[in-house]
Amino acid sequence: MKLATYQDGSRDGQLLVVSRDLSQAHYATAHATRLQQLLDDWGFLSPQLEDLYLKLNQGRLRHAFNFEPSRCMAPLPRAYQFVTGAAYERGLLEPRLERRGSDDFLGATDPARCASEAMGVSFEAGIAIISGDVTVGVNPAQALDTVRLLMLANDWRLQNLQQAELATAFSPVAVTPDELGAAWQGGRVELNLKATFNGKQVGLCETGSGMTFHFGQLIAQLARTRGFRAGTIISSGAVSDPVHGYCSIADQRALETRIDVNAVTPWMKFGDSIRIEMKGRDGGKLFGTIDQDLLPLLESAQ
Repeated sequence: MKLATYQDGSRDGQLLVVSRDLSQAHYATAHATRLQQLLDDWGFLSPQLEDLYLKLNQGRLRHAFNFEPSRCMAPLPRAYQFVTGAAYERGLLEPRLERRGSDDFLGATDPARCASEAMGVSFEAGIAIISGDVTVGVNPAQALDTVRLLMLANDWRLQNLQQAELATAFSPVAVTPDELGAAWQGGRVELNLKATFNGKQVGLCETGSGMTFHFGQLIAQLARTRGFRAGTIISSGAVSDPVHGYCSIADQRALETRIDVNAVTPWMKFGDSIRIEMKGRDGGKLFGTIDQDLLPLLESAQ
């Protein structure tokens, strides 16, 4: 099943079911108006939306319409909790978790805005899951059963500030794990993540092989001392695969400084764009595309 959230003037938007090829959509209003509502009553509501999804793919819904990613908010526009797991870091005995702001995510085509280029702006492309309810002390295998949806993520970071967080954006579409087929293996997505910076491909990185900690381990780590509720988002952090390019300017610069003293790749500048996407094994787009520009703050916000 594939889901999205359209802007409707509210903070939580309007839930949609999106066809497998991302061409058509249908409002889920008869069953759930918001994604959090679905997550809170997943066992009862998800089979109903699965039926709607099946009919949409079969062309049996009279009121289906063309899907427009530009109208999308983040699939879950605000969450109870958002954690980045740094899943691609090597040399750690357990996952390093970082709690992030979760009250106002960006949509896939929303620009990121900051006050100055001198803050050292970096994109960080990765994968994220949305969980169901998770009980304290869950083990990694059990934790995988709580994964409800997957998305692409782009963490915007300000590397020259001590408080490095700027914003986080997610793909227009969130998908249930079964949509990935055999590419969903043991809590890892065995596919390639493509990053295109200012029109030039800079990364086509493998997201499975280099993942030190899979999503079951990230969830279990977060639940070591307390459980958490449906609607928690956990991100892998930037995908790291230096053999096939880069999905993070910060990671690329760190690699360059290990090879030479000085980093060559510059931080982002106003007007720069980043495009992030992933195709399934059949060549079709799974999540839609994150396509964002870096822009200065609006005058009224300064």
